[in-house]
Amino acid sequence: MSSREQQGPLDALIKSMAGLPGLGPRSARRIALHLLCNRDKAMEPLIAALHDTKDSVRTCNICGNLDRSDPCRICTDARREGNIICITAGIADLWAIERTHAFRGQYHVLGGVLSALDGIGPDDLRLAPLLERLKQNPIREVIIALSATVNGQATAHYLTDRLLDTVPDIKITRLAHGVPVGGELDYLDDGTIATALKSRSAF
Repeated sequence: MSSREQQGPLDALIKSMAGLPGLGPRSARRIALHLLCNRDKAMEPLIAALHDTKDSVRTCNICGNLDRSDPCRICTDARREGNIICITAGIADLWAIERTHAFRGQYHVLGGVLSALDGIGPDDLRLAPLLERLKQNPIREVIIALSATVNGQATAHYLTDRLLDTVPDIKITRLAHGVPVGGELDYLDDGTIATALKSRSAF
């Protein structure tokens, strides 16, 4: 008998939800209770949505975004500027910028930032596909939209060197300092991100 069966389905549900970002045991218990008390209106639709998402959402092989299609809707949207790329650490940051409606170019998700303590090096990021995009497409500007943390800025400087080695005359910009030092993009309000994006400066 597995440990999940021994602890019971309700305990297993609470434990699974408590492991999600932003949730602890207390929040997980409240959510589990709400779902169980509202099975038809809350639990069944959630189960259906989870199954649908699991089966239909995939990773875009161009930018790294999540969508039903591959390439994603952003990469295939002819109305967007194809010669400008905004680099983000994760998908949540991409979504945060998209919420502002202030950027109409393309994206590239790195999949993290450099971190010696966590053992994350250049080979662990989606850097090679980015450099390949720059070689194959006439990109005039790259926006480095990484969080203003020590690792984020270290990654930005490393990226700048690699980008200029690949395309020496490319324009590289970064978000303005309206983004607070130590701030994570996904936690900033839309207005702050939009202002920082419009006021970006040369790196």
